[in-house]
Amino acid sequence: MTTTVAPVRLAVIPGDGVGPEVVAATVPVLQRAAEGTGLDLQVTELDWGGERFLREGAAMPADAADVVRAHDAVLFGAVGRPDVPDDELVWGLIIGLRQQLDLAVNVRPVHAFPGVPTRVVDTDGVDLVIVRENTEGEYVGAGGLAHAGTGHDIGIEVAVHSRRVIERAARHAFELAGRRSGRLSLVTKSNAMRHGYPLWDRVVREVAEQHPDVELEVVLVDAMAARLVQSPRSLDVLLAGNLFGDILSDLAAVLAGGMGMAPSANVLPGGDVPGIYEPVHGSAPDIAGRGVANPVACLLSGALLLEDLGHTVAATGIRQAVSAALLDPTHHTPDLGGSATTTDLAAAVLDRMEI
Repeated sequence: MTTTVAPVRLAVIPGDGVGPEVVAATVPVLQRAAEGTGLDLQVTELDWGGERFLREGAAMPADAADVVRAHDAVLFGAVGRPDVPDDELVWGLIIGLRQQLDLAVNVRPVHAFPGVPTRVVDTDGVDLVIVRENTEGEYVGAGGLAHAGTGHDIGIEVAVHSRRVIERAARHAFELAGRRSGRLSLVTKSNAMRHGYPLWDRVVREVAEQHPDVELEVVLVDAMAARLVQSPRSLDVLLAGNLFGDILSDLAAVLAGGMGMAPSANVLPGGDVPGIYEPVHGSAPDIAGRGVANPVACLLSGALLLEDLGHTVAATGIRQAVSAALLDPTHHTPDLGGSATTTDLAAAVLDRMEI
């Protein structure tokens, strides 16, 4: 009896700046991994981003969420360009999609690959994951500007933290920690903020009671920032709200060699909507068009994508090929201290694909 594997319908949004460059380097690797494991990868490219905004007044169409729902996953490059206000593109594309699709959790693995130089001493063996709540907190978009233009302007940014949203992020983090080392660190600031983060502490401790196999610690965000640099191997899974998770994951990327090494996934655990997988380095307009962007963050985001769809062999093949390519410093891009181009490093990864 022959088992038919459903095709993987992949939407690709190259976006702006270096986004198209790293996505172009990643898609052939995904296709090679798919071919090697018998998957039918069907790629649809969507021209959403800054160019579309300048042409049509919106970074994505009104029915963008429905378009995305017709796919199994999205590979996203980057958003942002100097001639368009950041909020128009960020809120008009990636944050807009996260909220419309209710992509509750952002997952950011941090893995220090052998042979990759870092600015932090002794990062060998660093392997942690930051689970970030993805739809609320300080990024919910509530607030306003009072007394504008009077010289007494007041910016009001309202952070929103709800039990339901905290619970679902916490459940995902505990389940992940249970599959890893059984250690989870909750990051809040409940000593100074009186409402939202104490709610985080209470709700996460309640979820912890359902996971007796996982050891929970609660750490204030400032102490965690120092610990990430001083003792990163003492950490495994970190759970944080939207703002703290964003900042700490960018800091943690330094442990792996920088933002060019930092993949991410935006997902709704247990939901039936496609996840959005993206490198976290942004559009980097200062190097866009030069062909020197590091494609590893995008490649590893592609591996996360395949893994979440259940194709673990294909995902492992990509990670192993990336690791093997990075052992040779001649394949390092300028952010890693080398002189290789985006296509050089991607070609080296392709050469080492063994599936």
